[in-house]
Amino acid sequence: MRPKPIWDRLNVELLVTQFVAWLPSLLASVLILFFFWLWFRLTHKTLRRLLHRAGLEEAFIGMLVGVYRFTILAIGIIMAASQLGINIGAALAGLGVLGLTIGFAAKDSLSNIMAGFLIFWDKPFHVDEWVTLADHYGRVAEITMRTTRVQTRDNKWVIIPNATVIDQIMINHSAHGKTRLQIPIGIGYGEDVASARAVILDVCAHADYILKDPGPAVVLNDLAASTVDLLVFAWIADAANEKPHFFALLEAIKAALDKAGIEIPWPQLDLRVRSISHEVLAQMGVPERRSEITAR
Repeated sequence: MRPKPIWDRLNVELLVTQFVAWLPSLLASVLILFFFWLWFRLTHKTLRRLLHRAGLEEAFIGMLVGVYRFTILAIGIIMAASQLGINIGAALAGLGVLGLTIGFAAKDSLSNIMAGFLIFWDKPFHVDEWVTLADHYGRVAEITMRTTRVQTRDNKWVIIPNATVIDQIMINHSAHGKTRLQIPIGIGYGEDVASARAVILDVCAHADYILKDPGPAVVLNDLAASTVDLLVFAWIADAANEKPHFFALLEAIKAALDKAGIEIPWPQLDLRVRSISHEVLAQMGVPERRSEITAR
């Protein structure tokens, strides 16, 4: 005996009755989802403007808007599912256990994400500023929730985890606009410090990238083994030009000191012999006598 087709075994009338009974709940769920979607579409631009006025970074604003969208749609889905008779409590409990498991597995990533929030909130630096992070000097190219990306002078990208960024000493070279160059210069002990200072200040006065206010200065920094060490202080307007201006000013100072005849000595050692034994004097054919020989 051949089995009846499946449509003959279905109670079409019962299915239609159940569908009609379920249709209002389905329509209510669709309307709830549409309402929350429409709510997000109408409010996310206003939220973005408010966050801009608060002075937050664009990357951080984008992430906050993303969190806002996820929250709104998640609430809408939960309410829509409850209209369909789905046990939301059990589903949320399952998601909670899953989230806890994922949290333990990705604790390092979550640590970097929390550090990213702290960076966006505390704002120790901004995109396009010049910083030294984890011993890497460069321009902040991008800040994400997990990493900070620094572009060095030789166009290398250094990707630093945010947890590392907030746990180490960081130098922001661009925070207050003007930056002071510090250039060490060593001159010979026989040279006049005042004359060298005048030559260096004249070089700074003719360099258009050196600010006049505050003005440059030259101080005596140290008396080293073979040089009198000077330190040149000169202010520039933009930290982005710190390295190029440092090298340019150093070269100009070297040329000016050479032209003025001021010696920049290389490392040297003075050797003084206080006495020589009689045996050595005899070998040298020098009569026996006590003497002091100074050799340079």
